[in-house]
Amino acid sequence: MSLIPKKGNVYVVDDDEAVRDSLQWLLEGKDYRVRCFESAEAFLSRYDAREVACLIADIRMGGMTGMELQEKLIERQSPLPIVFITGHGDVPMAVESMKKGALDFIQKPFKEDQLVALVERMLETAKDAFATHQQAASRDALLSKLTGREAQVLERIVAGRLNKQIADDLGISIKTVEAHRANIMEKLGANTVADLLKIALGQTPAKA
Repeated sequence: MSLIPKKGNVYVVDDDEAVRDSLQWLLEGKDYRVRCFESAEAFLSRYDAREVACLIADIRMGGMTGMELQEKLIERQSPLPIVFITGHGDVPMAVESMKKGALDFIQKPFKEDQLVALVERMLETAKDAFATHQQAASRDALLSKLTGREAQVLERIVAGRLNKQIADDLGISIKTVEAHRANIMEKLGANTVADLLKIALGQTPAKA
């Protein structure tokens, strides 16, 4: 068994078994890890948003269409890059899908090298998108530790307001503001105000 790591995860969603099989054969031959689904519904029930991956989906399928699948992923705030497989009559639909964030579309019959180049590009996009997504999720998890009052104080620190101004804004004492500020720093793991601002603004503080 090969110990060489796979190049990346590719999901294939198509209600045509022959298309699924050919895509799986082609991409596994290029050392991608491929998982096929016969419907958008089956894919959504198994999709793991924590995986760095890309999606190849038929734009026209029985049941939920590729476009509807895209809408569901947008609702979930999924960072998964999508490329649609289209027939000749589906180009306007594919253009619409790109306006909503699809990376590209490829018309049947497609060339193998064209598809492989697209998958390569999608997985590069996926690495960046998933890193950003994870960073936002980590930030949201950190900020959710704050109480309502601490969140109000943080909002004003980010806006550049001084402790006295924050105390006046919220009708509390400066000592209380200082106590909230200390709690916020501790909960968010920030050593400096600069770190605090970076976390609040979704940037990664430099490691000590």
